[in-house]
Amino acid sequence: MAGLNIHRNDTVEVITGADAGKRGRVLRVFPDQGKILVEHVRVVKKTISSKSGQNTRGGIAEQESPLNVSNVMLVCASCGKPTRVGYKVEGDSKTRVCKKCGTALPTKSK
Repeated sequence: MAGLNIHRNDTVEVITGADAGKRGRVLRVFPDQGKILVEHVRVVKKTISSKSGQNTRGGIAEQESPLNVSNVMLVCASCGKPTRVGYKVEGDSKTRVCKKCGTALPTKSK
């Protein structure tokens, strides 16, 4: 799969599915699978077994599940709406640009 235009710590809005309309911060990106992990979106219950000798308690925990990157849109910080992402090349630098208002979006943080 080609590179994704959504990076970690971006704010995205879910556009389809059961969680449509929810906004959250991207926690993790899986570019080889084309999926992302969004904070407080697509929360599933997972059973945790207790481990003897490790003092961990078993039970049912909630955690986020990855969702397809095609089901979300990046939210522009200046216009506050979901938008498509464009790129502007100036010299050697390539920056992400909001397609609605034209402002530069923050770059990838490592």
